[in-house]
Amino acid sequence: MSGKVKRIQRMEYRKFRADQLFDGYKLYDTDKVLITDENGSVQDIVSTAEAGDDVQQFAGILSPGLINAHCHLELSHLKNVIPPHTGLIEFLCSVVTKRGFEQELIQQEIVKAEEEMFNNGIVAVGDIGNTADTALVKSKSKIRWQNFVEVLSFTDAKADENFSHYQTVAKELETSLRTSNTVHRTSFVPHAPYSISPKTFQLINEATADQIISIHNQEHPAENELYKTGGGEYLKLFKIFGINSSPFPVTGKSSIRSYLPYFNNRQTIFLIHNTYMPEEDIVWANEYAAANELKLIYCLCINANLYIENNTPPVDLLLKHNCTIVLGTDSYSSNWQLSIAKEMEALLKHTSVSKEQALQMATLNGAKALQWDDQLGSFEKGKKPRVVILSADFSESKRLL
Repeated sequence: MSGKVKRIQRMEYRKFRADQLFDGYKLYDTDKVLITDENGSVQDIVSTAEAGDDVQQFAGILSPGLINAHCHLELSHLKNVIPPHTGLIEFLCSVVTKRGFEQELIQQEIVKAEEEMFNNGIVAVGDIGNTADTALVKSKSKIRWQNFVEVLSFTDAKADENFSHYQTVAKELETSLRTSNTVHRTSFVPHAPYSISPKTFQLINEATADQIISIHNQEHPAENELYKTGGGEYLKLFKIFGINSSPFPVTGKSSIRSYLPYFNNRQTIFLIHNTYMPEEDIVWANEYAAANELKLIYCLCINANLYIENNTPPVDLLLKHNCTIVLGTDSYSSNWQLSIAKEMEALLKHTSVSKEQALQMATLNGAKALQWDDQLGSFEKGKKPRVVILSADFSESKRLL
């Protein structure tokens, strides 16, 4: 031997204990200590007696990092601009007509919103964007991003031109993120049934085989009326774009029964909001998806529903039919904060969801839906889901690791 002393690196561990621990599956009241290595990789969950010294003690609930399945980061500059309880149609008209802000302000507010989400323990976001305004912030972010490039195209005549524009947006996002350490993906998504023409739906379907996409679904009763009769309150929105009558086919069916058949390429589809989705449409959509190799994810943004319509989605019906439910914050144009903890707090206040169910929706359900559950969503050995401490009433959350 050379006589040199061989140095053996000692593994450093971090140990976390709180009043309760949620591991992604179950909420434990018992004596549990989470152990990670210095890099945040989960090593074990043990009893206090087995944990040894240097255990960090916290008040509240230890949880894996939180998943925000639906956000519009690029609209962060609209915080406090649109008042609550305007109703969806007036809200949409306001969003369309109040986007002329200076780019410097837009970027400042995007930075603040990303920092807020990071600090309150959000580790992955399904983020909607009509532009690439968020690219710079995302390129430096420690959050994972599923970029949903949101397509709007009211008529078939403009479908190719509009889709080409959004392809440019997607390319700009991908180019900006390619050399960063940010974990991300990008896909095209339709905005809503009231803003996508038949040909545009077909173009999106062709471009998203086996991908994760989303659509705002049945957020207002007028959405069904539009497809059933060609009339209703959405005509007011169309007039802003110079369209005097509904450009969409009258099918005599609800909106989801009219648009979901455009998709047949094994997509995972996030149905966002679902505030006015009746039970018969839930049953039909689940049966259609199962028969056509689609996977439906029901994303609830309950504080946004309360902010805009002062209404809540049919959570009990979704649970009754074994729907996969995840949580989102929507944007600062329609929420008081970007906090998944606050979404859980509202669920407990306005629905029959239990704490454990809410935590499942906010962690492992979201991680699986975004296909990042190999690392996120649960405290399982080898994963790096991050560690969050939640207050017992879900009124606040904070990233610990």
